[in-house]
Amino acid sequence: MITTNYTSEKWQAFAQCAASSVNKDIFFSEEIHEIAAAKQVCASCEVISPCLQGALERNEPCGVWGGQLFINGKILSVKRRRGRPSKVPRPEEQMPTVPVPEHLQALLKTA
Repeated sequence: MITTNYTSEKWQAFAQCAASSVNKDIFFSEEIHEIAAAKQVCASCEVISPCLQGALERNEPCGVWGGQLFINGKILSVKRRRGRPSKVPRPEEQMPTVPVPEHLQALLKTA
């Protein structure tokens, strides 16, 4: 991961989600497998930290930002299907865990 300090305008050019091959809709989906795919994209992104910091500062209402899922302006740690959970989780619903950088943990609001 690159530790360059990006300005709020510059980091977006380095974001993996900005690549033309990435489906942007997955970052705002309600489907668990699409949310998991979005978090996978974020997990390998070099600008994950400024992305998450910007989302926290802007109080983003929803979507995957910096590897975290925002719902109603708060980070949701667990997302599952409606109804009773299955006894054996489906592989496509295994949500990757993307750690929050230490310097941003004080800004967190979790649901």
